[in-house]
Amino acid sequence: MRTVVEHQGVVAALFGAPEPVLMKVPDAMGLATSSDIDAPLSLPGFDNSAMDGFAVRAIDLAGATADHPVVLPVGADIPAGRTDDLELEPGTAHRIMTGAPLPSGADAVVPVELTDAAVGPVAAAATVTFTGPVDAGKHIRRAGSDIERGTRALPAGTVIGAPQIGLLSALGIAEVTVARPLRVVVLSTGSELIEPGNALRHGQIYESNGAMLTAAVIEAGATGRHLHFVPDNTADFTTRLDEVADSADLIITSGGVSAGAFEVVKDALSATGTVEFVKVAMQPGMPQGCGLYGSAGGAQVPIITLPGNPVSALVSFEVFIRPALRGAMGLPPHRRRVSARLGADIRSPRGKRQFLRGVLDDGEPAADMVVDPIGPPASHHLRYLAEADALIDVPADVDEVAAGSSVDVLLLR
Repeated sequence: MRTVVEHQGVVAALFGAPEPVLMKVPDAMGLATSSDIDAPLSLPGFDNSAMDGFAVRAIDLAGATADHPVVLPVGADIPAGRTDDLELEPGTAHRIMTGAPLPSGADAVVPVELTDAAVGPVAAAATVTFTGPVDAGKHIRRAGSDIERGTRALPAGTVIGAPQIGLLSALGIAEVTVARPLRVVVLSTGSELIEPGNALRHGQIYESNGAMLTAAVIEAGATGRHLHFVPDNTADFTTRLDEVADSADLIITSGGVSAGAFEVVKDALSATGTVEFVKVAMQPGMPQGCGLYGSAGGAQVPIITLPGNPVSALVSFEVFIRPALRGAMGLPPHRRRVSARLGADIRSPRGKRQFLRGVLDDGEPAADMVVDPIGPPASHHLRYLAEADALIDVPADVDEVAAGSSVDVLLLR
């Protein structure tokens, strides 16, 4: 059998980096920049006030005390957004708002709370009283103090989130070049599958894998399209593959890859010679397949075939597809891993790397984290998969682990 690490390498090799695309900044959320982005202007673009208060010359307040206050006439009001050039004459003060441009000649801002204006209407008085000196440069945001024009704003490979959108927008950048999200089509096979909302007949089940895997694709940062219910017929299956191959970067199937008599995926793709079906030494998720599908239209698209049991399908996605998918798009490929103490004894089949569902109890300090295994190991128990927030990664050469032992945990949240 192939090891987990070996199969991870085979799957990762299927993916090439998508071409860069130019997108509007808000639409690039969650994607990675394809190149360095330099600041086209400085932030702030001009000296401005960090406080609501009064713009002054520090030398005019040098002798101010509570017993001998300095009273200055208020020459002008400067709200944020004022665009004309103002000059502060010696021996005067300008009332100024946070973010407003500093007038030439001013070298400090005194907060309104430190003046007599704090006890009355701010715009009412023609003069303002100061009871103490102020240091030159106080409460001033200097032009370029955040970022200077021409310096690196975001390096290539930065994942765009809310702070990055804020910075790009503040710099006046409307569009950004990012790695295009990969287009993934998910096919669910099985004549027994029925769409939720319809009545079940005996022997039928509601389809869940396709919806689950499509959601996992989208959560990983790609675009997901779910094709419902390909019946157990090889001709129908390949027809559906041909329909989507030209517009997909990856096709994921679930089901039809084991050793039964009606394994449509395995039967249809084995004949191509470009898709390999293997056993991977893991539980759940032993039967796997991957390769390139050559469509009738000439497309060569990566295809990954997952087991049909829901736990096997999602664990396989987490272990093999998600890291490769995100890595190809320039996104951080791996979920966070931590060490935690095991909350109960567990057993594992020797020779297979097991991924057990678990619930993590975050302790304080971090050394007190405990992970409790939940549910039986069988791969059809969706209830426990829905409750789990972690996978306990048990090495292949281990067959039992005692409670209290340290284990490697893959965080799913």
